[in-house]
Amino acid sequence: MLYNMNAHFMDAMRPVHVMARMTRQFLYQPLNPLNYSVTFRTLRAGMELTERLTDCYEAPAWGLDSTEINGKDVGISYEVVQSKPYCNLLHFKREAELEQQPKVLMVAPLSGHYATLLRGTVKAFLPDHEVYITEWKNARDVPMADGTFHFDDYVDYLIDFLHTLGPDVHVMAVCQPCVPALVAAGLMAMDDDPALPASMTLMGGPVDVRISPTEVNDYASGKDLEWFEDNVIMRVSRGFAGRGQLVYPGFIQLSGFMSMNWDTHISKHFKFFTDLVRGDGDSAEGHRLFYNEYLAVMDMPAHYYLDTIRKVFLDQDLPSGTMEHRGRLVDMKAIKNMSMMTIEGELDDITGRGQTACALDLCESIPKSRKQHLEAEGVGHYGIFNGRRYREMIAPKIKAFMAKAPLSGKAVPASEAKAVAATTAAKRSTRAVAPEPASALAKPKATRSRKPAAAKTSETKASEAKVPDVKTQEVKAQAVKTTESKTAAAPATSPAASKAKPAAKTTTAKPAAKTTTAKSSTAKSSTAKTPAAKTPVTKTTASKTTATKAAAPKPAASEKATAKKTTARSTKKTDS
Repeated sequence: MLYNMNAHFMDAMRPVHVMARMTRQFLYQPLNPLNYSVTFRTLRAGMELTERLTDCYEAPAWGLDSTEINGKDVGISYEVVQSKPYCNLLHFKREAELEQQPKVLMVAPLSGHYATLLRGTVKAFLPDHEVYITEWKNARDVPMADGTFHFDDYVDYLIDFLHTLGPDVHVMAVCQPCVPALVAAGLMAMDDDPALPASMTLMGGPVDVRISPTEVNDYASGKDLEWFEDNVIMRVSRGFAGRGQLVYPGFIQLSGFMSMNWDTHISKHFKFFTDLVRGDGDSAEGHRLFYNEYLAVMDMPAHYYLDTIRKVFLDQDLPSGTMEHRGRLVDMKAIKNMSMMTIEGELDDITGRGQTACALDLCESIPKSRKQHLEAEGVGHYGIFNGRRYREMIAPKIKAFMAKAPLSGKAVPASEAKAVAATTAAKRSTRAVAPEPASALAKPKATRSRKPAAAKTSETKASEAKVPDVKTQEVKAQAVKTTESKTAAAPATSPAASKAKPAAKTTTAKPAAKTTTAKSSTAKSSTAKTPAAKTPVTKTTASKTTATKAAAPKPAASEKATAKKTTARSTKKTDS
């Protein structure tokens, strides 16, 4: 329902967005002498702010059409090397004849933002590397016929991409994909896969969230899996290609991130308004570029999101040594012939200090000479892979580390690479004896499960016999009242008989053995002066006698008086 409400709200805001844009353009006319007046600048600033707040931000363009190599501008084209239902392997192909340069696979995070978030990361490597990147698709645009997407599918995608690119590839995993990248490397090392990366650089990834937990870690670890299923998982509404898909909506994740620094975002928008009024175009343009990327969000596959919550944040499978891929335990100690570098930011408020560096300890079989850790001083989470300090301080050190990584030197032909990939996939499928469950969505909730009724034991029956059923006693008491009212209305025969009737009616509902006993007790009560409820019952247990006494209450005082008057009248008639 919330997904539909958001879609309808954005559609309702579209006319406001168009009106604000047209008004802003109308107020900026080149020949208008009032263009640079404070009034017009204020009106234009208000219209642009309204335009941006009501906009529905789609996937941004890469904007990397050229790069400078040896002092010359070289054009860049975007080539999809391999396409999968949820991801494309995108190659930034440089339109120039260059000598063979190292291949770099940048694994973009599947965490609500588009891969264009790494635009600055890619740009720094274009002059001297063949750059490839995982371009994840918006889950709302993936038809249900293409199936679901899980954590294990993410790992399989990475392995397939590495097979496509061949050996001696350098991998850069930014933030969230650090864990699946490590799992993929562990599986390839266990299978002696020739496409194992030459080096792997992990940047600000939550490998072990138990170390220096942040607010994001506490949010993900402080709730159980069912809470996420019930509160943040929704179905894509009609109007999209992926109608019916279970997703974690991007607008929910965006609201969560913005709520962490709500005051900062509000102050930045006020500053943007002030910069427009003052005519500070550079600062205003910086605001536009940042928020064009930040506000463009995508839906995540629900199964993958829940798997990540469970494996990374709740169970901490990788540091605990219990990480499995399709039922197969992943051994991180098998990684030996791969260099590894970890990078953390001193001011990172998303991934705490030490959460990424612990990967060096998990891969204990890698020689120390092939390990390196870098902590960027004065850098936050975003600054690890973007910005001036990344370009001047972090990117050069990553390139130097990749250059020192030993290479296998094997040039595997494309046909042989496909054969190796098929063989490795067959091994993985053969060993996957116990496939991983779809996700928590496919499991019945514990709160809804019903336990089979247990067989009653002799002790249970005895306890039930000692404690009379409340509803049964109420029904019996109602029957007694009805019988007594009928007795008072009909002509009486004798006091003893009228006293015996309630007991007789009460015991008729009993089994046959009890009915016989009740009849004998009724016959005796016709000559006895004691109430029928006190008549002893033969061939019954103590519990049954107690229940019979409770079921046959004594007649009320008013009923006794009525019976005495009836007896006195009958005696007078007899004497006369």
